[in-house]
Amino acid sequence: MGLTRTIALLATATALVVGGCAQPAAAAAEVSAAANTGRAGDCSLTGRTLHASATVNQQLTERFAIYGDSGQGWTGGDSTYSLPVRGGTGWFFSDTFLGEVADDGSRPSYAPFVNNSIVIDGRRGLSTVTGGTALAPDALIPTGTSDSWYWIGDPTTGRGGTVQVPLLQFAKTGTGQWDFAWTANRLAILDGTTLQLRSIVDLPSATGINWGSWTLEQGRDTYVFGVADPDGIRSAYVARARGGDGIAGRWTFWTGKGWSDREEDAVPVVANVANEFSVAPFRDGYLLITQDTSELFSSRIVARMSCSPTGPFTEPVEIYRTPETGAAGTYADADVFTYNAHEHPDLRRGNRILVTYNVNSFDNVGDVYEDVTIYRPRFVDVQLSLGR
Repeated sequence: MGLTRTIALLATATALVVGGCAQPAAAAAEVSAAANTGRAGDCSLTGRTLHASATVNQQLTERFAIYGDSGQGWTGGDSTYSLPVRGGTGWFFSDTFLGEVADDGSRPSYAPFVNNSIVIDGRRGLSTVTGGTALAPDALIPTGTSDSWYWIGDPTTGRGGTVQVPLLQFAKTGTGQWDFAWTANRLAILDGTTLQLRSIVDLPSATGINWGSWTLEQGRDTYVFGVADPDGIRSAYVARARGGDGIAGRWTFWTGKGWSDREEDAVPVVANVANEFSVAPFRDGYLLITQDTSELFSSRIVARMSCSPTGPFTEPVEIYRTPETGAAGTYADADVFTYNAHEHPDLRRGNRILVTYNVNSFDNVGDVYEDVTIYRPRFVDVQLSLGR
């Protein structure tokens, strides 16, 4: 479930104390940046100071809470990627609970559970897209077997208006709760109108890098970010798909000096990122948003800047602390943790960015069923400014 997914993806993160400040925090730090993808010189972010102030986005928080409690579909999930789709904004989730919610805010033990879904936010409100049937829902993107599943990456638009969704395939390796492992990267092609699955194709998987943490469209190129754990440090890697066909284009891999056809030549570009993060245009450079994984189950969401999507990236600047985390958090529950923060660039308004993160509990048999609010995304507006 949600916890299983989280443990699988965070198991090799480096250590730190859970808890921390339970209040949102603004932060500032000196930063510098330089280009390294063939563009000479610096950008306007070089030598600038990044300042941030954050507030909860009440509109989206209440919108998802009302819908999640309605019993009309989605009641909670993680990943929380977004993409403009026909009819509104598509919110793409990995592990997802469906069905009714009791008056006391709990889920029944028989609540339907699928490994991926989409919630459409349109003019008529929210609606849920899954596979299967109303009586027997299934993942929107199923593997076709009971011992494997797909968790999603950051979706993007493909040729002909299709929707491309990078996938992490996992499979059971035994009968125990934690007996499963990543097996491959794949790409789902969805119909751009119905959002139903058209096909699944293979993606590079030879090195163990989990591709699809983020995608960034730049003209006819699509940058695909992934994660791996060299020396036990969760780090980001970059591939580039060319030819105007989105993620389905021809891939090359950033080597630190240029682009190679060999996945084995890929090198990390920034350390201590989460399994899901974002890299989006900012001024004439780029802004990276991530949960800080230099600390285990950290409450810190940080920003970095760069003049290039391949870095180098500046030192992290704290932009928010998740108030739910740990025994000192709003749930007063040491089992509760937060993870996988990233931006939603299509919903940016000037220098105000929208950041989401996920909330979960180690006690997923108890907490996640007893309180539906735990396993739901959080929405935060962050106002950014630059100084000297």
